[in-house]
Amino acid sequence: MEAFIILLSLFSLAVFLGVELITKVPPTLHTPLMSGSNAISGITIVGAILAAGSGDQPGAIVQLLGFVAIVFATINVVGGFMVTHRMLKMFKRRA
Repeated sequence: MEAFIILLSLFSLAVFLGVELITKVPPTLHTPLMSGSNAISGITIVGAILAAGSGDQPGAIVQLLGFVAIVFATINVVGGFMVTHRMLKMFKRRA
């Protein structure tokens, strides 16, 4: 039970810190920074695949959470690249 409380407090601190950091980024820097963080989401996908396929922890809940993590991380990566592609298309000269 102590480990759960420690992990829950660490998660809460990470959420609070993430919200505070993102709100301080000016809008002109937000898109380039978020497109650069797609590589980090790619690492998240690798970790989620490892979690979904791990045989260390028995039970379907680990596989379910791993699958959900794969889906959300993939949506984040694809959406980030779509936004980056759209942003870069704005700078191309029209014929």
